[in-house]
Amino acid sequence: MELPSYDYLKGLSLAQLMELGLSIKLSHRGASLGLCTITNAKSGACSEDCSFCAQAANSRAEISVYALKDLDTLLNEAEIAKRSGAQRFSLVTSGKGPSPGTVEKIARYIEEISRRVDICLCASLGIASVDDLKILKEAGLSRYHHNLETSKDFFPEICTTHTYQQRVDTIKNAKEAGLEVCAGGIIGLGESENDRYLMARELACLRVHSCPVNILVPIKGTPLEGQGRISLPEILRTVAMWRIMLPWAAIRIAGGREKVLKDMQALVFMAGADAMLIGGYLTTRGRPPEEDILMAKELKILWKALQGS
Repeated sequence: MELPSYDYLKGLSLAQLMELGLSIKLSHRGASLGLCTITNAKSGACSEDCSFCAQAANSRAEISVYALKDLDTLLNEAEIAKRSGAQRFSLVTSGKGPSPGTVEKIARYIEEISRRVDICLCASLGIASVDDLKILKEAGLSRYHHNLETSKDFFPEICTTHTYQQRVDTIKNAKEAGLEVCAGGIIGLGESENDRYLMARELACLRVHSCPVNILVPIKGTPLEGQGRISLPEILRTVAMWRIMLPWAAIRIAGGREKVLKDMQALVFMAGADAMLIGGYLTTRGRPPEEDILMAKELKILWKALQGS
């Protein structure tokens, strides 16, 4: 697949980008809209220095710190996610990557949750080996989440304790293990539009299945607490650009959509997005799932009308 150049996309107006993004969404993925939710299964005490993260080693943000949740808690959360309308439930843990003992324990959890709750299971455990990911796959994991966060060139500006290549390698490891991959990043870190294009190009080359677009909400106590918020036109251009470059993938609106987009949330779904994370994030709350379910129903009706069906 030949990807469009940045110069070509940069030359399109916002209206042109959004029209093309929506057209590609409807032609490649129809009126589908995916819903997922996550749980912060292990919080804080992270060794990494990601400048946007409240759980990072260099963060002064006030957060809850706790070890891996027990099985009963995660089962209950998976059941709530299912009742809320989510199709996917993801276990997210803080830290650079899982220890061998943690992998085995989470594999047991995944096996039990899969047996008792009818929901697709995902996990985001950090940098992981093929062997670890195969264990999780055999236990019932369907998809592994591991963001690139930003472009290769801008990555050293936001993290110095591990490399961009380690993130790319983890995505490749997950695919080698037979897992689907959810990988995207955060926009509004201070990167350029070209950085956002380069991140999308990498994701397209990796052929990921789902691409979360997180929008930075500066958190007090993190190095980026003073970062200005990205504008709505920039967000819409990014979403449309990613849809154009990844026509097969779910473009998933995740962290920051409520606080940054507010009443303008529906616009991203007219630019090519077709999935969203509901029910809250790692250290910040979302809006009630009922509101997102209603928006999803209305969007599907609108998309079908635009398709003429």
